[in-house]
Amino acid sequence: MDNLVKFREEFVLNLCFRMDESLRMVSIALDKITEDQLWQKPNGSLNSIGNMILHLCGNMRQYGITSLNDVADKRDREAEFNTQGGYSKLQIFNLLKQTVDEVKATLTKISTDRLLSYRSVQGFNFSGIGNSVHVVEHFSYHTGQIAFWVKQLNNEPLGFYDGHDLNLLNNDAH
Repeated sequence: MDNLVKFREEFVLNLCFRMDESLRMVSIALDKITEDQLWQKPNGSLNSIGNMILHLCGNMRQYGITSLNDVADKRDREAEFNTQGGYSKLQIFNLLKQTVDEVKATLTKISTDRLLSYRSVQGFNFSGIGNSVHVVEHFSYHTGQIAFWVKQLNNEPLGFYDGHDLNLLNNDAH
């Protein structure tokens, strides 16, 4: 197998792993809040967890689905932040999971040429690789915000890595 093919497969595998990790963490966080807390805002300049998840879905769809598949972009970014309810925790998580699954399916099927092609999203011009990295880092960024907000609400750890020894040094891992 040629190195470019190996690189592409490893790159996509790691992108998908990181999205699955963020999805797992959001699921844990959602399990620790009430339905009302889903839409609670810390203050007027911050977003609710529900708004952050709607925003993640819109952003992932724009960068990781429409741009990579070269299809029409119909994102309504303002609605992501203006929505004040209408989804339960289960419904909003399922929407996020469906979006992540669609991004992963897109990454798995698109060609290397598409990953190397440049396209404009939100006025930024990046390759498919750049847009894919944006999807993962943006998801991770907001996952951290969601985790912080849930910890603030409940004053307890989330246990994302329960059962893992995170004190292992690189040379200890085999």
